[in-house]
Amino acid sequence: MNTNNIYTKNTDKEMKVENQTVEIGIINNSLANIKSNNQVSINNSLVKNISKVLIIAYKESTEQLEKIFTQAGFECEVLRQENKPEYQNYSHSYLCLMNHCRAWETAATETKPTLIIEADFVPVFGIAKLPLQFDPNQSNVGVSWLYTCAPQIYSISPQGHAEGFSVSTVAYIVTPLAAKTLLGLADEVTQKHGNKNYSSWDSTLDKYLRDRNFKNYIPWRNYGEHGGAPNPEHHQHQLSKTHRADVLYGKLAFTPIYAANQKNPVMAFFSVRFQARCKGIARLLLGRFLRPKIVQNSKTPGKLIRFALFRHFSCNRG
Repeated sequence: MNTNNIYTKNTDKEMKVENQTVEIGIINNSLANIKSNNQVSINNSLVKNISKVLIIAYKESTEQLEKIFTQAGFECEVLRQENKPEYQNYSHSYLCLMNHCRAWETAATETKPTLIIEADFVPVFGIAKLPLQFDPNQSNVGVSWLYTCAPQIYSISPQGHAEGFSVSTVAYIVTPLAAKTLLGLADEVTQKHGNKNYSSWDSTLDKYLRDRNFKNYIPWRNYGEHGGAPNPEHHQHQLSKTHRADVLYGKLAFTPIYAANQKNPVMAFFSVRFQARCKGIARLLLGRFLRPKIVQNSKTPGKLIRFALFRHFSCNRG
């Protein structure tokens, strides 16, 4: 018997077993990495990081919104504006501020950030699984807009989150500390403008919080659409009557009111969305979304430019 042949055969078997063990180890490591990445994605989702959803409404129906968010795993609460005689002479903007004040009072008592939306917000499909747009462990987060109007970007964090500005309160996340702080803004608006005069208080949220060392964030793309009708009070004060999402994260969960009430809802919807996309691209090209001075003074201008361009000219992440 040739012992060399036996040794060779045994060695070949050992090598095969060793190679199979290595391959299995690689596969297990890959699966572990995928599981880890998925776990990070899940842990960073809205539904895992939000205490509750507050829906601000007057007489509007909120059943559709409540159903979408409740089925997605959120706790929902509707805050309806009270109809008191003394409110008859209040400006619409002040009544809106009062409604958000109630939401801030609730948000200030929570242990996690609160999502505040107005009744005419139309979320995209799968909003619960979309990522939080800031680091939940960061202590100085103010607000994080999920829907933006006239947005601007200031900087990109190491985690890829965009610090920026918006003027809308259609849908935003507020931390408990920021909510408590914003109650002071309401007092300032009341002292300066009273309750009968118009004020664009929603455009001052960013500055008010930044002056108090908070950082505010805008989303990669809008997590939904402003589906409401034109606001005549805005038009009376030389502001745009309507504002829509410049670019969406995905398809909307239902048809916005501005299209649903038209003779041809499909054409009305695509017409509005086309105009909104064009306006958003125009703001980008004119340097209103990312201002040239911001780029010049930035230590990472490439990140800013890539964020701004890919936001409009890449496939949806959602």
